[in-house]
Amino acid sequence: MPSASTGASTAVAATSSVPDTDTTDSRMAPGGRGYRRMSFALFLAGVATFALLYSTQALLPLVSADFAVSASEASWTVSAATGGLALFVLPMSALSERFGRRTVMTASLAVAVAVGLLVPFAPSIGALVALRAVQGAALAGLPASATAYLAEEVRPKALITAIGLFVAGNSVGGMSGRVITGWVAQEWGWRVAVGVIGLIAVACAVAFRMLLPAPRHFAQGSLRPRVLARTVRDHLANPLLRRLYAIGALFMMVFGGVYTVIGYRLTEAPFSLPQGIVGSIFLVYLVGTVSASTAGRLVGRVGRRGSLYLAGGTTTAGLLLSLGDSLVLVLLGLVLITAGFFAGHAVASSSVSHTAQHGRAQASALYQSAYYIGSSAGSTLGAVAFHAGGWAGTVVMGLLAVLGVVSITLAGSHAARAAARRTPALAH
Repeated sequence: MPSASTGASTAVAATSSVPDTDTTDSRMAPGGRGYRRMSFALFLAGVATFALLYSTQALLPLVSADFAVSASEASWTVSAATGGLALFVLPMSALSERFGRRTVMTASLAVAVAVGLLVPFAPSIGALVALRAVQGAALAGLPASATAYLAEEVRPKALITAIGLFVAGNSVGGMSGRVITGWVAQEWGWRVAVGVIGLIAVACAVAFRMLLPAPRHFAQGSLRPRVLARTVRDHLANPLLRRLYAIGALFMMVFGGVYTVIGYRLTEAPFSLPQGIVGSIFLVYLVGTVSASTAGRLVGRVGRRGSLYLAGGTTTAGLLLSLGDSLVLVLLGLVLITAGFFAGHAVASSSVSHTAQHGRAQASALYQSAYYIGSSAGSTLGAVAFHAGGWAGTVVMGLLAVLGVVSITLAGSHAARAAARRTPALAH
Protein backbone atom coordinates (compact mmCIF):
# COMPACT_ATOMS: atom_id res chain seq x y z
CA MET A 1 0.00 0.00 0.00
CA PRO A 2 1.36 3.48 -0.79
CA SER A 3 2.55 5.58 2.08
CA ALA A 4 -0.14 7.77 3.54
CA SER A 5 1.38 11.18 3.82
CA THR A 6 -0.99 13.04 1.53
CA GLY A 7 2.18 13.95 -0.27
CA ALA A 8 4.65 14.32 2.59
CA SER A 9 7.82 12.41 3.22
CA THR A 10 7.23 9.27 5.25
CA ALA A 11 10.74 8.75 6.56
CA VAL A 12 9.70 9.60 10.09
CA ALA A 13 6.57 7.49 10.01
CA ALA A 14 8.32 4.46 8.59
CA THR A 15 10.81 4.35 11.43
CA SER A 16 8.72 5.66 14.30
CA SER A 17 8.59 2.26 15.97
CA VAL A 18 12.40 1.75 15.79
CA PRO A 19 14.28 2.58 19.02
CA ASP A 20 16.23 5.82 18.73
CA THR A 21 19.81 5.24 19.87
CA ASP A 22 21.37 8.43 18.48
CA THR A 23 23.51 9.75 21.33
CA THR A 24 24.46 12.92 19.43
CA ASP A 25 20.89 14.27 19.50
CA SER A 26 20.20 16.15 22.75
CA ARG A 27 16.44 16.19 22.21
CA MET A 28 14.18 13.99 24.34
CA ALA A 29 13.37 10.40 23.39
CA PRO A 30 11.32 7.62 25.06
CA GLY A 31 13.20 6.31 28.07
CA GLY A 32 15.43 9.35 28.13
CA ARG A 33 15.85 12.13 30.66
CA GLY A 34 12.79 14.30 31.08
CA TYR A 35 10.65 12.49 28.49
CA ARG A 36 8.21 11.01 31.01
CA ARG A 37 7.80 14.32 32.86
CA MET A 38 7.25 16.12 29.58
CA SER A 39 4.72 13.53 28.37
CA PHE A 40 2.74 13.63 31.62
CA ALA A 41 2.82 17.44 31.78
CA LEU A 42 1.44 17.82 28.26
CA PHE A 43 -1.03 15.01 28.91
CA LEU A 44 -2.38 17.06 31.84
CA ALA A 45 -2.46 20.19 29.66
CA GLY A 46 -4.52 18.23 27.14
CA VAL A 47 -6.87 17.06 29.89
CA ALA A 48 -7.43 20.62 31.13
CA THR A 49 -7.87 22.03 27.62
CA PHE A 50 -10.59 19.64 26.49
CA ALA A 51 -12.31 19.48 29.89
CA LEU A 52 -12.69 23.27 29.89
CA LEU A 53 -13.35 23.70 26.18
CA TYR A 54 -16.25 21.26 26.11
CA SER A 55 -17.46 21.61 29.70
CA THR A 56 -21.00 22.58 28.64
CA GLN A 57 -21.42 20.08 25.80
CA ALA A 58 -22.90 17.21 27.82
CA LEU A 59 -25.04 19.71 29.73
CA LEU A 60 -26.80 21.38 26.80
CA PRO A 61 -30.25 19.96 27.58
CA LEU A 62 -29.98 21.41 31.12
CA VAL A 63 -28.69 24.74 29.80
CA SER A 64 -31.60 24.84 27.35
CA ALA A 65 -34.07 24.22 30.17
CA ASP A 66 -32.47 26.72 32.56
CA PHE A 67 -32.44 29.61 30.08
CA ALA A 68 -35.49 28.47 28.07
CA VAL A 69 -33.58 28.37 24.78
CA SER A 70 -33.45 25.91 21.86
CA ALA A 71 -30.76 23.32 21.15
CA SER A 72 -29.21 25.47 18.44
CA GLU A 73 -29.06 28.49 20.79
CA ALA A 74 -27.56 26.45 23.64
CA SER A 75 -24.99 24.96 21.23
CA TRP A 76 -23.39 28.41 21.03
CA THR A 77 -21.91 27.80 24.48
CA VAL A 78 -19.72 25.22 22.71
CA SER A 79 -19.33 27.02 19.38
CA ALA A 80 -18.26 30.28 21.06
CA ALA A 81 -15.45 28.54 22.94
CA THR A 82 -14.12 26.67 19.92
CA GLY A 83 -14.61 29.73 17.73
CA GLY A 84 -12.65 31.91 20.16
CA LEU A 85 -9.84 29.38 20.12
CA ALA A 86 -9.85 29.24 16.32
CA LEU A 87 -9.61 33.04 16.04
CA PHE A 88 -6.81 33.50 18.58
CA VAL A 89 -4.63 30.46 18.00
CA LEU A 90 -2.51 32.18 15.34
CA PRO A 91 -1.80 35.36 17.38
CA MET A 92 -1.02 33.21 20.42
CA SER A 93 1.39 31.09 18.38
CA ALA A 94 3.20 34.30 17.38
CA LEU A 95 3.53 35.21 21.06
CA SER A 96 5.00 31.77 21.73
CA GLU A 97 7.67 32.44 19.09
CA ARG A 98 8.70 35.54 21.01
CA PHE A 99 8.18 34.62 24.67
CA GLY A 100 8.56 30.83 24.58
CA ARG A 101 6.22 27.86 24.38
CA ARG A 102 6.17 27.07 28.10
CA THR A 103 5.48 30.68 29.11
CA VAL A 104 2.55 31.06 26.71
CA MET A 105 1.06 27.67 27.64
CA THR A 106 1.27 28.53 31.34
CA ALA A 107 -0.36 31.94 30.89
CA SER A 108 -3.09 30.50 28.68
CA LEU A 109 -4.03 27.85 31.22
CA ALA A 110 -4.01 30.37 34.05
CA VAL A 111 -6.46 32.72 32.29
CA ALA A 112 -8.66 29.85 31.07
CA VAL A 113 -9.07 28.31 34.53
CA ALA A 114 -9.79 31.74 36.04
CA VAL A 115 -12.61 32.27 33.54
CA GLY A 116 -13.75 28.71 34.18
CA LEU A 117 -14.38 29.60 37.80
CA LEU A 118 -16.63 32.48 36.68
CA VAL A 119 -18.72 30.44 34.21
CA PRO A 120 -21.03 28.92 36.88
CA PHE A 121 -22.23 32.42 37.81
CA ALA A 122 -23.34 33.47 34.31
CA PRO A 123 -26.72 35.25 34.74
CA SER A 124 -27.94 34.75 31.15
CA ILE A 125 -27.30 32.72 28.02
CA GLY A 126 -25.62 35.79 26.49
CA ALA A 127 -23.24 36.15 29.41
CA LEU A 128 -22.49 32.44 29.35
CA VAL A 129 -21.68 32.52 25.63
CA ALA A 130 -19.44 35.58 26.15
CA LEU A 131 -17.50 33.93 29.00
CA ARG A 132 -17.07 30.78 26.93
CA ALA A 133 -15.71 32.82 24.01
CA VAL A 134 -13.11 34.42 26.31
CA GLN A 135 -12.22 31.01 27.71
CA GLY A 136 -11.71 29.59 24.23
CA ALA A 137 -9.52 32.54 23.25
CA ALA A 138 -7.36 31.97 26.34
CA LEU A 139 -6.99 28.27 25.59
CA ALA A 140 -5.67 29.16 22.11
CA GLY A 141 -2.17 29.34 23.56
CA LEU A 142 -2.11 25.61 24.29
CA PRO A 143 -2.54 23.50 21.12
CA ALA A 144 -0.14 25.20 18.68
CA SER A 145 2.46 25.92 21.35
CA ALA A 146 2.35 22.31 22.57
CA THR A 147 2.92 20.78 19.14
CA ALA A 148 5.68 23.33 18.40
CA TYR A 149 7.32 22.52 21.76
CA LEU A 150 7.27 18.82 20.91
CA ALA A 151 8.65 19.38 17.40
CA GLU A 152 11.58 21.29 18.92
CA GLU A 153 12.27 19.22 22.04
CA VAL A 154 11.52 15.62 20.94
CA ARG A 155 13.51 13.54 18.47
CA PRO A 156 11.77 13.08 15.08
CA LYS A 157 11.34 9.33 15.48
CA ALA A 158 9.32 9.87 18.66
CA LEU A 159 7.30 12.86 17.45
CA ILE A 160 4.12 11.07 16.34
CA THR A 161 4.00 9.09 19.60
CA ALA A 162 4.56 12.24 21.69
CA ILE A 163 1.85 14.19 19.87
CA GLY A 164 -0.40 11.14 20.14
CA LEU A 165 -0.01 11.25 23.93
CA PHE A 166 -0.97 14.93 23.96
CA VAL A 167 -4.03 14.15 21.84
CA ALA A 168 -4.77 11.26 24.21
CA GLY A 169 -4.83 13.82 27.01
CA ASN A 170 -7.42 15.72 24.98
CA SER A 171 -9.58 12.61 24.83
CA VAL A 172 -9.25 11.93 28.57
CA GLY A 173 -10.14 15.55 29.32
CA GLY A 174 -13.13 15.45 27.02
CA MET A 175 -14.30 12.17 28.51
CA SER A 176 -13.75 12.93 32.20
CA GLY A 177 -15.22 16.42 31.87
CA ARG A 178 -18.43 15.11 30.35
CA VAL A 179 -18.77 12.12 32.68
CA ILE A 180 -18.14 14.20 35.80
CA THR A 181 -20.45 17.01 34.73
CA GLY A 182 -23.19 14.52 33.84
CA TRP A 183 -23.34 12.95 37.31
CA VAL A 184 -22.72 16.18 39.24
CA ALA A 185 -25.37 18.02 37.21
CA GLN A 186 -27.91 15.28 37.87
CA GLU A 187 -27.63 15.96 41.60
CA TRP A 188 -26.75 19.66 41.85
CA GLY A 189 -27.32 21.25 38.43
CA TRP A 190 -25.12 22.35 35.55
CA ARG A 191 -23.61 25.33 37.37
CA VAL A 192 -22.03 23.21 40.09
CA ALA A 193 -20.90 20.75 37.43
CA VAL A 194 -18.91 23.31 35.42
CA GLY A 195 -17.50 24.69 38.67
CA VAL A 196 -16.09 21.27 39.52
CA ILE A 197 -14.44 21.11 36.10
CA GLY A 198 -12.87 24.49 36.77
CA LEU A 199 -11.32 23.20 40.00
CA ILE A 200 -9.97 20.08 38.28
CA ALA A 201 -8.43 22.29 35.60
CA VAL A 202 -6.70 24.37 38.28
CA ALA A 203 -5.00 21.22 39.63
CA CYS A 204 -3.95 20.17 36.12
CA ALA A 205 -2.53 23.63 35.37
CA VAL A 206 -0.42 23.69 38.55
CA ALA A 207 0.95 20.19 37.93
CA PHE A 208 1.68 21.04 34.29
CA ARG A 209 3.81 24.04 35.20
CA MET A 210 5.73 22.08 37.83
CA LEU A 211 6.45 19.10 35.56
CA LEU A 212 7.16 20.50 32.09
CA PRO A 213 10.93 20.66 31.46
CA ALA A 214 12.38 24.01 30.43
CA PRO A 215 12.89 24.20 26.65
CA ARG A 216 16.44 23.61 25.45
CA HIS A 217 16.04 24.03 21.69
CA PHE A 218 13.74 27.04 21.44
CA ALA A 219 14.95 29.78 19.09
CA GLN A 220 13.29 33.13 19.69
CA GLY A 221 11.37 34.43 16.69
CA SER A 222 10.08 37.81 15.61
CA LEU A 223 6.79 39.49 16.48
CA ARG A 224 6.93 41.74 13.41
CA PRO A 225 3.61 41.50 11.54
CA ARG A 226 5.38 41.40 8.18
CA VAL A 227 7.46 38.38 9.19
CA LEU A 228 4.39 36.61 10.60
CA ALA A 229 2.37 37.36 7.46
CA ARG A 230 5.14 35.99 5.25
CA THR A 231 5.35 32.79 7.31
CA VAL A 232 1.59 32.29 7.19
CA ARG A 233 1.57 32.95 3.45
CA ASP A 234 4.32 30.36 2.93
CA HIS A 235 2.36 27.74 4.84
CA LEU A 236 -0.89 28.47 3.01
CA ALA A 237 0.95 28.24 -0.30
CA ASN A 238 1.98 24.66 0.52
CA PRO A 239 -0.66 22.34 -1.03
CA LEU A 240 0.13 19.53 1.41
CA LEU A 241 -0.43 21.76 4.43
CA ARG A 242 -3.67 23.07 2.93
CA ARG A 243 -4.92 19.50 2.56
CA LEU A 244 -3.97 18.66 6.13
CA TYR A 245 -5.76 21.74 7.44
CA ALA A 246 -8.91 20.80 5.55
CA ILE A 247 -8.74 17.20 6.80
CA GLY A 248 -8.45 18.35 10.43
CA ALA A 249 -11.42 20.70 10.02
CA LEU A 250 -13.63 18.05 8.41
CA PHE A 251 -12.83 15.35 10.97
CA MET A 252 -13.60 17.79 13.77
CA MET A 253 -16.84 18.86 12.07
CA VAL A 254 -18.09 15.28 12.38
CA PHE A 255 -16.94 14.92 15.96
CA GLY A 256 -18.25 18.30 17.11
CA GLY A 257 -21.64 17.76 15.50
CA VAL A 258 -22.14 14.26 16.89
CA TYR A 259 -21.16 15.03 20.47
CA THR A 260 -23.06 18.32 20.61
CA VAL A 261 -26.32 16.62 19.64
CA ILE A 262 -25.99 13.17 21.21
CA GLY A 263 -27.19 14.41 24.62
CA TYR A 264 -30.47 15.59 23.12
CA ARG A 265 -30.98 12.30 21.31
CA LEU A 266 -30.34 10.14 24.37
CA THR A 267 -32.53 12.18 26.72
CA GLU A 268 -35.45 11.94 24.29
CA ALA A 269 -37.56 8.90 23.33
CA PRO A 270 -36.97 6.05 22.71
CA PHE A 271 -33.98 6.17 25.10
CA SER A 272 -35.05 8.79 27.71
CA LEU A 273 -31.83 8.39 29.69
CA PRO A 274 -31.12 10.46 32.84
CA GLN A 275 -28.37 13.11 32.69
CA GLY A 276 -25.88 11.04 34.69
CA ILE A 277 -26.13 8.11 32.30
CA VAL A 278 -25.87 10.44 29.30
CA GLY A 279 -22.66 11.88 30.76
CA SER A 280 -21.27 8.38 31.23
CA ILE A 281 -21.74 7.73 27.51
CA PHE A 282 -18.64 9.86 27.03
CA LEU A 283 -16.54 7.05 28.53
CA VAL A 284 -16.17 5.99 24.90
CA TYR A 285 -13.52 8.73 24.75
CA LEU A 286 -11.19 6.10 26.20
CA VAL A 287 -11.23 4.53 22.75
CA GLY A 288 -9.91 7.81 21.40
CA THR A 289 -7.12 7.75 23.99
CA VAL A 290 -5.98 4.39 22.65
CA SER A 291 -6.36 5.21 18.95
CA ALA A 292 -4.49 8.53 19.29
CA SER A 293 -1.61 7.11 21.33
CA THR A 294 -1.13 4.21 18.87
CA ALA A 295 -1.32 6.35 15.73
CA GLY A 296 2.46 6.18 15.30
CA ARG A 297 2.40 2.39 15.02
CA LEU A 298 -0.54 2.53 12.60
CA VAL A 299 1.35 4.95 10.33
CA GLY A 300 4.38 2.69 10.49
CA ARG A 301 2.30 -0.18 9.13
CA VAL A 302 0.05 1.38 6.49
CA GLY A 303 1.50 4.86 5.96
CA ARG A 304 -0.13 8.21 6.49
CA ARG A 305 -2.63 8.10 3.66
CA GLY A 306 -3.59 4.53 4.56
CA SER A 307 -4.16 5.63 8.16
CA LEU A 308 -6.40 8.49 7.01
CA TYR A 309 -8.44 6.12 4.83
CA LEU A 310 -8.86 3.75 7.79
CA ALA A 311 -9.86 6.62 10.06
CA GLY A 312 -12.42 7.85 7.54
CA GLY A 313 -13.84 4.36 6.99
CA THR A 314 -14.11 3.73 10.73
CA THR A 315 -15.91 7.05 11.26
CA THR A 316 -18.33 6.29 8.41
CA ALA A 317 -19.18 2.88 9.84
CA GLY A 318 -19.85 4.48 13.22
CA LEU A 319 -22.16 7.11 11.76
CA LEU A 320 -24.22 4.49 9.94
CA LEU A 321 -24.46 2.21 12.99
CA SER A 322 -25.63 5.10 15.17
CA LEU A 323 -28.80 5.40 13.08
CA GLY A 324 -30.24 2.32 14.81
CA ASP A 325 -32.82 2.64 17.56
CA SER A 326 -30.90 0.17 19.73
CA LEU A 327 -28.78 1.72 22.47
CA VAL A 328 -26.13 -0.93 21.82
CA LEU A 329 -25.85 0.12 18.17
CA VAL A 330 -25.68 3.80 19.12
CA LEU A 331 -22.88 3.10 21.60
CA LEU A 332 -20.96 0.99 19.09
CA GLY A 333 -21.39 3.75 16.56
CA LEU A 334 -19.96 6.31 19.01
CA VAL A 335 -17.00 4.02 19.71
CA LEU A 336 -16.14 3.80 16.01
CA ILE A 337 -16.68 7.54 15.40
CA THR A 338 -14.40 8.36 18.34
CA ALA A 339 -11.68 5.91 17.31
CA GLY A 340 -11.71 7.14 13.73
CA PHE A 341 -11.66 10.79 14.68
CA PHE A 342 -8.79 10.64 17.16
CA ALA A 343 -6.66 8.47 14.87
CA GLY A 344 -7.24 10.83 11.93
CA HIS A 345 -6.52 13.90 14.05
CA ALA A 346 -3.29 12.47 15.48
CA VAL A 347 -2.03 11.55 12.00
CA ALA A 348 -2.96 14.90 10.42
CA SER A 349 -1.59 17.07 13.23
CA SER A 350 1.73 15.18 13.40
CA SER A 351 2.02 15.45 9.59
CA VAL A 352 1.79 19.25 9.90
CA SER A 353 4.64 19.35 12.44
CA HIS A 354 6.74 17.07 10.24
CA THR A 355 6.03 18.94 7.01
CA ALA A 356 6.71 22.51 8.19
CA GLN A 357 10.41 23.29 7.93
CA HIS A 358 10.13 26.75 9.51
CA GLY A 359 7.54 28.63 11.56
CA ARG A 360 6.28 25.39 13.11
CA ALA A 361 4.18 27.25 15.68
CA GLN A 362 2.38 29.11 12.89
CA ALA A 363 1.95 25.91 10.86
CA SER A 364 0.45 24.17 13.88
CA ALA A 365 -1.63 27.25 14.68
CA LEU A 366 -3.17 27.25 11.22
CA TYR A 367 -4.03 23.57 11.66
CA GLN A 368 -5.56 24.21 15.07
CA SER A 369 -7.48 27.19 13.70
CA ALA A 370 -8.95 25.06 10.91
CA TYR A 371 -9.59 22.23 13.38
CA TYR A 372 -11.56 24.39 15.80
CA ILE A 373 -13.39 26.22 13.03
CA GLY A 374 -14.52 22.72 12.07
CA SER A 375 -15.57 22.08 15.66
CA SER A 376 -17.51 25.33 15.87
CA ALA A 377 -19.18 24.73 12.51
CA GLY A 378 -19.92 21.13 13.38
CA SER A 379 -21.52 22.06 16.71
CA THR A 380 -23.80 24.61 15.08
CA LEU A 381 -24.56 22.68 11.88
CA GLY A 382 -25.08 19.45 13.81
CA ALA A 383 -27.66 21.14 16.03
CA VAL A 384 -29.38 22.77 13.04
CA ALA A 385 -29.43 19.45 11.17
CA PHE A 386 -30.84 17.71 14.25
CA HIS A 387 -33.58 20.33 14.55
CA ALA A 388 -34.43 19.92 10.85
CA GLY A 389 -34.14 16.16 10.37
CA GLY A 390 -33.47 14.52 13.73
CA TRP A 391 -30.44 12.34 14.30
CA ALA A 392 -30.45 11.26 10.64
CA GLY A 393 -29.85 14.90 9.67
CA THR A 394 -26.76 15.06 11.89
CA VAL A 395 -25.50 11.78 10.43
CA VAL A 396 -25.89 13.08 6.86
CA MET A 397 -23.83 16.14 7.77
CA GLY A 398 -21.14 13.86 9.20
CA LEU A 399 -21.08 11.60 6.14
CA LEU A 400 -20.60 14.59 3.85
CA ALA A 401 -17.64 15.73 5.96
CA VAL A 402 -16.04 12.26 5.84
CA LEU A 403 -16.53 12.21 2.07
CA GLY A 404 -14.53 15.44 2.01
CA VAL A 405 -11.69 13.80 4.00
CA VAL A 406 -11.51 10.85 1.59
CA SER A 407 -11.62 13.12 -1.47
CA ILE A 408 -8.80 15.30 -0.15
CA THR A 409 -6.68 12.25 0.72
CA LEU A 410 -7.24 10.85 -2.77
CA ALA A 411 -6.14 14.19 -4.20
CA GLY A 412 -2.97 13.90 -2.10
CA SER A 413 -2.34 10.39 -3.45
CA HIS A 414 -2.72 11.66 -7.03
CA ALA A 415 -0.36 14.59 -6.33
CA ALA A 416 2.27 12.25 -4.85
CA ARG A 417 2.10 9.90 -7.85
CA ALA A 418 2.33 12.82 -10.28
CA ALA A 419 5.38 14.16 -8.43
CA ALA A 420 7.00 10.70 -8.51
CA ARG A 421 6.47 10.51 -12.29
CA ARG A 422 8.03 13.94 -12.77
CA THR A 423 11.13 13.17 -10.72
CA PRO A 424 12.68 10.59 -13.11
CA ALA A 425 11.93 12.90 -16.03
CA LEU A 426 13.75 15.78 -14.33
CA ALA A 427 16.69 13.48 -13.58
CA HIS A 428 17.15 12.88 -17.30
